[in-house]
Order: sequence, then C-alpha cells, then structure tokens
Amino acid sequence: MHDAVWLNANLATMRAGGAPYGEMRDGAIAVTGGRISWIGLRSEWRGKAQDEVDARGGWATPGLVDCHTHLVYAGNRAHEFDLRLKGASYEEIARAGGGIVSTVRATRAADEDDLFYAAARRLAQWTREGATVVEIKSGYGLDPASELKMLRVARALGGKVPVTVKTSFLGAHAVPEDYQGRADDYVALVCEEMLPAVAREGLADAVDAFCEGIAFSPAQTARVFEAAGRLGLPVKLHADQLSDTAGAALAARFGALSADHLEYTSEAGVEAMARRGTVAVLLPGAFYFLREKQLPPVDALRRHGVPIALATDHNPGSCPMSSPLLAMNMACTLFRLTPEEALAGLTREGARALGLQATHGTLEAGKVADFALWDIGSPAELAYAIGANPCVGVIRSGETLRAAP
Repeated sequence: MHDAVWLNANLATMRAGGAPYGEMRDGAIAVTGGRISWIGLRSEWRGKAQDEVDARGGWATPGLVDCHTHLVYAGNRAHEFDLRLKGASYEEIARAGGGIVSTVRATRAADEDDLFYAAARRLAQWTREGATVVEIKSGYGLDPASELKMLRVARALGGKVPVTVKTSFLGAHAVPEDYQGRADDYVALVCEEMLPAVAREGLADAVDAFCEGIAFSPAQTARVFEAAGRLGLPVKLHADQLSDTAGAALAARFGALSADHLEYTSEAGVEAMARRGTVAVLLPGAFYFLREKQLPPVDALRRHGVPIALATDHNPGSCPMSSPLLAMNMACTLFRLTPEEALAGLTREGARALGLQATHGTLEAGKVADFALWDIGSPAELAYAIGANPCVGVIRSGETLRAAP
C-alpha cells in the first residue's frame, strides 16, 4: 500500500538520454515514506494508495533546485542601481566603498531574528514557483561572529520554511573594510578561525569563494580551498565573472562541485571542468542586471559535455531577482539555452551542482518525492511566459505544500 498516488499527470521526469524532458504522457507517481515508490504510465498502474490525487491533466516536474543564492542579508542597494544607470560600473562602485561591503555593514548590524524573517519572506516566492531545494550562502558578515550568524539563520530557514536549504560558507566573498590592503591576513582569518568554527558547528554543506580582481586572487582562493579540504568540506567557486582569472580551471583542480558565472572562462577552463565533472552554473539574472556583454561559453560547455545548471543568484547588489522561472526565460533569451536545457538546469543539473543528484533533480523511483504541478500544455511554457507562474501544486517529501485550486 502506497501513501499516495498522483494520477492523470503528464510527467517531465528530466531523466537524461530518452525522450525530450524525459516525457511520459498520462503518467502516475506514487509516494511512500517521502520517496517516489512507483512511477510510470497510468495504464500500467496496478497498485493501491491511501490517497489518490487527480492532477487534472497538468504537468509534473521535479521540484526546482536553485543552486546559487545569497538570500540572507539586511538592507538593499537600490541606490547603486541608480548609479549604474548613470554610468558607474560594478567594479567602480565596489572600489568606492559600495558593493558587497555596504551590505556587510547592514548585515552585521542586524540580529538573527531580523535576518530570518526578511529571508523567510523572500524565500516564499521560491516555494510559490515550485522550488523545493535552495542553496543559501553566507558572505555578508566577513567576520567570525557575523558569518556564523548568517549560516545559523540559513540553517534555521531549512527547519522552519518548507524547502530544503543547503548552505555554503562564503567568507572569502570580499575583503572587509577593516582588512583593506591586508587581503592575505583576512584569508588567514578565514582559513584559521572562520572555517574551523563553521565546521565545528556543522553549519556549512560546502565552501565558496569569489576569485576576481576585486575580490581574491587564485593563490588566495587556493588557500581557502585547501583549508576546506582539510575539514572535509566540498568547494564551489564564483569564477571568471568579470575577467578570466582561470577560475574555472582552479575550481576543477580542487574537484569543485560547481564553477559559477563563467562569462570569461576560456576553452581550457571548460576542458578542465569536463575532466573533473565540475558543473557550470549560469546566472543570467546577474548578467542582465549588470548589463554585461561577455556571454558565457555555452557552446564550449555543450561541446565538452559539461553539465549546465541554472540559478537565480538572488542578492541585493548584482541580482535582486526572486523568480526561478524568470531565470529560465533569461537563460533562453540571453544565453540561447533551449527550454529543455533551462528546465534541466533548475532540476537535474541544479541538484548535481549541490551534490544531490542521487536524491533530487529527476522523477525516478527511490528519489525524494519532491515535485511541482503546473497548469501548462507543454514544459517549454515554463521558460516561455515572462512573469507568469503556472504552478498549481508543490509536493515536498510526499507532503502537499500547495494544492491545485
């Protein structure tokens, strides 16, 4: 006896290698103990379930997986948006004391309750749009107490908000004001004090860094990754966003889960990622918001078989976007991903970028029963309709969070 079964559903299983989208028309999904216990054509369903749900001929996809966000922070940077429209670049604003360090000031001043409730309000938009897994980074504290505070808030969100939260320690996000001119000393603080404290409290699932001219050099980033390795934590990297620092190759050298942004990544960097299985995470919202011109090397990523994930990169400075569905549209219109690649990027490959490919990202027997129901005629509509939200149901670990009206 299964706990529940959803019948009369078209399934975009997102399993690779078969029909587009892993499509299965007129299918059924059964759930037992929070896992998918049976999936197939409705005509082949012979089981029994305590609860039968009519999906009304809509589509079911895996729950969306947003593998790159900065959801915990205080304040906003709307004034910088105005400055950029008047001609200032992101780097100019950062070097003048704005950018990441301005959010650091506000976040350090906020208490955990304020950070929690602000982030919870933001995160509600993800659940409305079918997301069941969201990664959240630290990186707006840049001192031991504030970084731990951010990660505790992110962990608390995972316990109180109906979404699985994976956390990344991003202490190497920027050089704080009190360490200006002493970046190596700050990296020592990250490696020798912050990282061990994060590991002791079990607050991070991975370690991230920003390797860029306005942040940390490849050598400094390597020190952070070596320290993470000693603590048994996997790594990921903000790589080659504003210039080619060989960040993608550096990420691959350390066996990173993902390298993110990648606008300036060379073919050699792509080849290195392919050899190590490092996922490319594309962030079209930041590309759009900063009015960038350099496109990430999508053709090279395809040619070398690098998995392409997609994420919102929600943050207060370079991408205040709160819509995974809009990220899909932007990926198609700006980066020329296909709608199928975009949906795979926010399901199968997004899960891979978090190391969750064994449990999430596709609809398969044995995987966690996270899926979303959509009132659409085809999966391509998810990337097509700008500003629309056709999500009519969200199921997380077999429990209905949002039922169809």
